[in-house]
Amino acid sequence: MPLLSDRVKKILIIAVTAVLPQKQRVALRRSWLGKLELGIAQRSRLLMIAHPKSGNTWLKVMLSRLYQQRYQLPDNLLNKSDEYSRVHSDIPRLAASNGYYSYEGVIGDDLDISQSSSTLRDKPILFIARNPIDIAVSWYFQFTKRQSARKQELINHFIEHPIDRTTISMWDFVRHSDIGLPFLIDYLNGWHQRLQQCPNGLMIRYEDLRSQPGKTLSDIVNLMGETFSAEEIKDAVDYGSFDNQRKLESNGYFSQGGMTLRNADDKESFKTRRGKVGGYTDYFNAEQIRELEELMMTRLSPVFNYSPSGLSTSE
Repeated sequence: MPLLSDRVKKILIIAVTAVLPQKQRVALRRSWLGKLELGIAQRSRLLMIAHPKSGNTWLKVMLSRLYQQRYQLPDNLLNKSDEYSRVHSDIPRLAASNGYYSYEGVIGDDLDISQSSSTLRDKPILFIARNPIDIAVSWYFQFTKRQSARKQELINHFIEHPIDRTTISMWDFVRHSDIGLPFLIDYLNGWHQRLQQCPNGLMIRYEDLRSQPGKTLSDIVNLMGETFSAEEIKDAVDYGSFDNQRKLESNGYFSQGGMTLRNADDKESFKTRRGKVGGYTDYFNAEQIRELEELMMTRLSPVFNYSPSGLSTSE
């Protein structure tokens, strides 16, 4: 009998702990899901680390498309870990984690720069950065409109000040919550420092994936030790385009939770919500934009090469 898939293992952990009192349920899920998370990362050919809303799902769509076309696999199932390797053993396993929240913190702990040893440090590791103000806005919509109750519970028990997603305003979420912009800046800085200790580490920016998707995708498959033609890369980029993904999501095409349709009447609840670089300027007034940008420019490492929008001095 084949071993259980990573997805089934996760489902079983969630199911068997569902009836427990909250404190015990959260503790066991953090422990058991953490062990599963670390094991998935250790078995993977590529470990992708990114904060939610940094383009990691979009990248998984494109990477999945490469193997779907080569091995005639269904295109409504993403390769998130072992979905494809269980069908074809020569398709590499993947792992994707934010490396911080709740049980996913086992990845950050393993790669902490203070640790003398690591089970993950030598493997191909991809870190996806994004303008932290854009992350903060998209993260607000994800947290308040798409986040599963299970993930919400784990995050709220992980942070010092739990968030009521039914009442929190965007400004309070972005500027003052434990997981808003100040934290996001520290998150990016911290992961950049970790990556410097990884001999096979690569950092890409969401903005570069948007402006040069073919080149950036080629760099990533090279990191994996894989080879795809220019035509295969182009097909994956075209399939992963925002317009195509929005159309597929609108039609309820995807079968996995991360891409399933939540509310067809609320475009802000879509996984493929906007995909706009610098879109945060549409949600705040000039004074707020100035405050957010000054915080970013003061505290974020210049290695990320982000700059003010130019809209912070006028309405």
